[in-house]
Amino acid sequence: MANLELDNPFLEDLGASLTEWRAGYAEVALPIKPSHMNRQRILQGGVVATLLDAACGYAGLFSESDEKIHGFTLSLTVNYLDRGIGDTVVAKGFIERQGKSVFFCRGEAWIDGRLLIASAQGTFKYARSR
Repeated sequence: MANLELDNPFLEDLGASLTEWRAGYAEVALPIKPSHMNRQRILQGGVVATLLDAACGYAGLFSESDEKIHGFTLSLTVNYLDRGIGDTVVAKGFIERQGKSVFFCRGEAWIDGRLLIASAQGTFKYARSR
């Protein structure tokens, strides 16, 4: 298992943590706080999309070495399936296909490990070294 440091100021400020990371899979967890809610006091959809984007992206950026691999999102489609009411949301990213410059992922967002609230499909590109 790799170092589970997010190394992403936005996600860290949101309160997210990388809880599992291995080849082809990543998990990002977030304790739900009032600041993550929308007007209906339900987990805001943008928070869910952010976590799915992160989990899917990290799934393709795993490295056995200390080398940091970077990438960026080309497209992300999110389908919201249920309301986000609970204590913790966990986004899971799974590699579906991986090429030399682009990879494809699917994602799932779960509330308290019991309710699937969203699914996602994404296309990501590896960033070139500068």
